[in-house]
Amino acid sequence: LKGAIVQLLPTELVIDVGGVGYAVTISEATFEKLKRENGTTTILTYMHVREDAMQLFGFAAESERSMFRSLISISGIGPKMALGILSGLPPQDIRNAIVSGNAIALTSISGVGKKTAERIIIELRDSLAKDQSFESTVPPTSGQLTARSEALVALMSLGHSRSVAEQALRRVIAESPDSSPSVEDLIKRALRYTHR
Repeated sequence: LKGAIVQLLPTELVIDVGGVGYAVTISEATFEKLKRENGTTTILTYMHVREDAMQLFGFAAESERSMFRSLISISGIGPKMALGILSGLPPQDIRNAIVSGNAIALTSISGVGKKTAERIIIELRDSLAKDQSFESTVPPTSGQLTARSEALVALMSLGHSRSVAEQALRRVIAESPDSSPSVEDLIKRALRYTHR
């Protein structure tokens, strides 16, 4: 959909396309990207059809939509849980956690228990390992993903929202993507971005 942003909330976007307003459910990551848009935007969509409802889900990037489709293909994971997972970690980090079998990184996401994390890994590991649609970056090690997950939980326990903590950690990791900071170092550096 391409059109003017009428309303933008952390979980929903209303976009005017040719005089018709579409309500689109979005993840926190997409919300953060759309906050920087001025007026008009293009959003990738997925329509989920049930007997009693049709619902549009929107994504700022193809990698996010692709991961969403992979997640909802798993029995027991609906669109809302898939969006929750995408709000917890970026698609590339979810993929890396699945391919490396890092259940701890997945269980750090709100609403994902150990059994669900294991089911995601079992069902998606092989297909995601072959998927070329994700960025060809050096994947973070299991230790890096675990440290990031623990830092996220610690920042949230200090009273920061998931989206603020996630955004701060992304900025810290972007500063030095090749390093392996400790959990304490991640928290200390992320706190600089949570008070701005």
